[in-house]
Amino acid sequence: MKFETKTIHGGQHHEPMTGAVMPPVFQTSTYAQVTPGKPVGDYEYSRAANPTRTALEDALASIENGTKGLAFSSGLAATDCLLRSLKAGDEVIAMDDLYGGTYRLFTRIYKDSGIKFHFVDMNDMAAFTSLLNANTKLVWVETPTNPLMKVADIRAIADVLKGRNILFAVDNTFATPALQRPLDLGADIVMHSATKYLGGHSDVIAGALIIKDAALAEQLHFQQFATGATLGPMDSYLVLRGIKTLHLRMERHCENGAKVAEYLSKHPKVKTVYFPGLESHPYHAIAKKQMSGFGGMVSFTFASGAKADATTFLEKLKVFTLAESLGGVESLANHPALMTHASIPEDKRKENGITDDLVRLSVGVEHIDDLLADLEQAFG
Repeated sequence: MKFETKTIHGGQHHEPMTGAVMPPVFQTSTYAQVTPGKPVGDYEYSRAANPTRTALEDALASIENGTKGLAFSSGLAATDCLLRSLKAGDEVIAMDDLYGGTYRLFTRIYKDSGIKFHFVDMNDMAAFTSLLNANTKLVWVETPTNPLMKVADIRAIADVLKGRNILFAVDNTFATPALQRPLDLGADIVMHSATKYLGGHSDVIAGALIIKDAALAEQLHFQQFATGATLGPMDSYLVLRGIKTLHLRMERHCENGAKVAEYLSKHPKVKTVYFPGLESHPYHAIAKKQMSGFGGMVSFTFASGAKADATTFLEKLKVFTLAESLGGVESLANHPALMTHASIPEDKRKENGITDDLVRLSVGVEHIDDLLADLEQAFG
């Protein structure tokens, strides 16, 4: 089954009682039992499983070519569930450029857990491999990264980890399975902030894990059930509905993102454009190898290097909305240092290249002429 068909039909079945084409929203907390310990059907309590969430999880597994999907109340809840598999003394190697919330979870929530986190440029394979040791239990990668659009070679990392007892997880939020499928490239787990492109309409907070190995999937499902960070039925329905148009939306996101990046790369007030589709991008060759498109996320800095210029630009936008988040049909603009990555210490931000004049754009599906005109007037 081709990907475009999977987004609509993958793992999905008509509702058996009525023949409903879309799964109903099963807004229930519990399910009747015929005798103690024997439910009428397959469900006992909605923290463990809910038919609407199951439909979403089956769709997630299908589009990422995984064994099982798990739907969470947020992307961070999904990440936290995976981290609960670790114990004191274990070590994690993570990409140096990460979403601010992930960095905060790693360095503040788990700081007293006894788990050691290393942050490294995953394109420096020598630096990465030097950190591997008997205590390494998880490698965590974003690709492309948030907000600097670094691209890690998923297959190369998987090859290094082959034969070791180390889990390899990839945050695939920016690319989505429409453009990149990490499990096919050797990863063990895929994470999504389903709030973003999977939902696609800025109307839900959700997260997902998709797992390759069946035994690991059951372990993570138990951890999700035992800790309770599950996605509700209405939110599950909204993400499932969003997935059905993912392939269509990503085509326009990619098309508009490339045109915005090209426009910015030629603008006299712009210094650097971060977009993996540009041949000038340092990891363009890797992106071209493992992605079928380059997405709708574009970051850039100002030639002046001035924070005030970034702030003024963002305040003047009219079609782009100044807001947190990304991946919706509408175009959004963000100042990482003051918004999504403010939880990362200033010295660490600067070390990673997140400067005060950096702007991140989530390029939506509007007409490109309107988007370019909005950018032009904001620069004026």
